[in-house]
Amino acid sequence: MNRTLSIETVTKIGEEVLLKGWINARRNMGKIVFLDLRDRGGIVQLVGVSSQMDAESVERMKDVRHEWVVEVTGVVQERGEKQKNSNVPTGNVEVLIKELRVLSMAEPLPIDLEDDKVGLDIHLDHLPITLRAERWQDVFKVQETIIQSFREALAQEQFTEFQSPALVGGDAEGGSAVFKVDYFYNQKAYLATSPQLYKQIMTGVFERVFTTAKIFRAEKSATTRHLSEIVQMDFEMGFINDQYDVMAMLEKVIKHIVARVVEKHASVFAKRGVPLPLSGEKFPIFKLHEAQDILGAPHSDDLDPEQERAICEWAKKEKNSDFVFITHFPTKARAWYTYEEPSEAPLSRGFDLLFRGLEINSGAQRVHSYETLVEKIKSRGLDPEKFSFYLEAFKYGMPPHGGCSTGLERITARMLEIPNVKEAVLFPRDLNRIDLQLSPPENKQ
Repeated sequence: MNRTLSIETVTKIGEEVLLKGWINARRNMGKIVFLDLRDRGGIVQLVGVSSQMDAESVERMKDVRHEWVVEVTGVVQERGEKQKNSNVPTGNVEVLIKELRVLSMAEPLPIDLEDDKVGLDIHLDHLPITLRAERWQDVFKVQETIIQSFREALAQEQFTEFQSPALVGGDAEGGSAVFKVDYFYNQKAYLATSPQLYKQIMTGVFERVFTTAKIFRAEKSATTRHLSEIVQMDFEMGFINDQYDVMAMLEKVIKHIVARVVEKHASVFAKRGVPLPLSGEKFPIFKLHEAQDILGAPHSDDLDPEQERAICEWAKKEKNSDFVFITHFPTKARAWYTYEEPSEAPLSRGFDLLFRGLEINSGAQRVHSYETLVEKIKSRGLDPEKFSFYLEAFKYGMPPHGGCSTGLERITARMLEIPNVKEAVLFPRDLNRIDLQLSPPENKQ
């Protein structure tokens, strides 16, 4: 008999089926035992009645507990009207067990997987099992849809996907917050802090490109928004007029992502009590100083976290959008490859996209002139020779271009209003943890 998934039982009333999965819950009701079986299709209720099972299955049923892996043969039957549960996709059916076999036993769980008040450190300490809980599965199914729809949207716009390297010879940003790696011939390599330089090289090859890249930041920051390893969803496009072309493309991509997430996971938002994202008719766009004026804040080179939250609240109320663009940051505050139109100096053609109070994306028009790039590199105290590999693409013709980078974990966290970005990554790496904690909690920075 071929295996049936839990969700498929709703179309097999009266049929005998073979199910395989984990025991998600056990309820003893006198002579009847109810088991919830979990598989990749969801959860379905099993009914164990001694008179309906063979003797060996009756004995096995006495021992089966949470997270045991079992194989069950049984008959799908419709639940009574009072027993139906409209909140569960399989809530109209149950499976009357005929035979139960144990594929793998499980030790008693160290924590209650259904307890949503388990602390973050306890959750992270036990990720191999806590991720099995429905609320965590929901988060990462939403994240899967985000990254899939990012790819969909750009493929529809004739972008070519490429894979950027994680090991690099130098830091794209020219900063010091990098992880050094011992490489061959006594050389040092680095874990990439961004796919930026490779995106620009590939724009000279395919014109429109994107990548979903693992990047690494050795910043000694222990906040709710910092990680040492993240996924960036990046794209770069050639033959643009200015940064607004990039922003228009990004808005199209984000709206596609939101539509797909809402289409596939509206029930997740309902379960978590989170409102669906608002994207309005158009994402509002403000120059940095305009946003600060709206908030009555003094002009500065950036928005602080509280100002990011405040301008997003304003945009939600006044423009029906959870998203807002901020543009015209000072060139000195942006990466050295950011374009500055002389008539707009000292402001750059860079932008950020804020979502529900958090910057989830940063982008810009890039410098495409070889001579200007060399001068930009020197002006930041960097050595152009160390960027010779990258600069070759510009020496031999690069069109006006620009792009941006969206943090997968950040957009996931804000989509579901998760307060700590560590809860929006399967296996977080940060200042204090690589799977296990690097130091006792009392020594944390």
